[in-house]
Amino acid sequence: MTTAAPHLGQGGPELASLVEAVSATRMQATVRELAGDRFAGRRVGSPGGRAAGTWLAERLDVLGARVQVSEFDVAGVRELHATPVLQWTGAGQTHRLEHRRDFVEHLASAELPHPRSAPLVKAPEAGSAGTGLRERWVLAEAANWGRACEPAEAQGAAGVLTVRGADAEGWMPKMIAGPPARAVPVIAVHPDVHRRLAEALDDGPVQVTGSMPLRQITTRGRNVYARFGSRQAVSRVLLCAHYDGVGDDPDRRLPAAADNASGVAAVLEAARVLAAAAPAGALELTVAFLDAEEAGAWGSAHHAPTVPPGTHVINLDGAAHLHQAAAVEAGGPAHALLAALDQAARLTGVPLRAGAMASDNRRYAAAGLAAIGVGMGMPGYQTPAETPDRVQPDTLVAAARLLVATVWLLAPSVTSAP
Repeated sequence: MTTAAPHLGQGGPELASLVEAVSATRMQATVRELAGDRFAGRRVGSPGGRAAGTWLAERLDVLGARVQVSEFDVAGVRELHATPVLQWTGAGQTHRLEHRRDFVEHLASAELPHPRSAPLVKAPEAGSAGTGLRERWVLAEAANWGRACEPAEAQGAAGVLTVRGADAEGWMPKMIAGPPARAVPVIAVHPDVHRRLAEALDDGPVQVTGSMPLRQITTRGRNVYARFGSRQAVSRVLLCAHYDGVGDDPDRRLPAAADNASGVAAVLEAARVLAAAAPAGALELTVAFLDAEEAGAWGSAHHAPTVPPGTHVINLDGAAHLHQAAAVEAGGPAHALLAALDQAARLTGVPLRAGAMASDNRRYAAAGLAAIGVGMGMPGYQTPAETPDRVQPDTLVAAARLLVATVWLLAPSVTSAP
């Protein structure tokens, strides 16, 4: 159940009316749609990702916007083309491990499309090249996996096992962008699995069987832009959110409801409310639904150089669970924008805090624009647990209200409250 913002009357009756027009029901429907099966996790360049972009363009067109789609190349996207395998045998007992619970793809891994069985050995000590790694799986600590890869590659090892943590619910999140690939397969295992392997190896021989059908591809991204108002407006504001996700696994859904269907839903709702009421001639509002953020913020890198100077940019990445305060990162000449956001937050009752927002806002700031990134939580981040039911309606409402109020306060014909 949503609640009224405590200080809306101080912003004037027009702003109070606008903010109250925000609909949680509409935003929840958007989240459910984008996280649904037909968009398959919305990875850049995938059929589901492209279909999601088309769907969003249609939604913006219904709002009366001038809609444009812009495509661009995206390189180095990691793609799992089959489910990886990992199991180990020690003391006569075989342990079959579950992908994304017990182990995950390491983004520096060479492709290993078919299972390879070999004995397990510990990585050489620091400063030692080691010997006897040929056709062996090498067990490395998190801090020295890169160093362990060097002798493993030189000696023709079967692969390297290293360690990576899990979230509070035991999932190991998925990513699709990372360091350059090594010349040897690399698999990241849960800390508990890594510990058990080390202990088993101390007690006797251990045999490991693993595959990592992970390849790098070049694909096409698709940004969706919508413009409301006149290009002759005194004030320009860009609201943006990335709509891509990391994509489904071959045998498991990753709905990407929080990251970032929630942010898209709030931006779309804010655009709906503002498009119907923005002061004529005072404001040009642009919406950008960006692709390929998960692959390295390619969509914003493509868009940022084309944005007119003087545009205020607000990027929303995550609007699913406002725990204590929204994280805010400002970049570029953002003093006026930050002041408007702060006033809007006080009027709508949304607490703010300074926090790192490593998202598309940084591309716009690097282009010399006033840019702010806002985040309101991502429960289940990049795991199968990132489902629509975990996106809180009150957080969606808080995000959309904050955007509406900030844009309204930036329009020059609006008189700011004292």
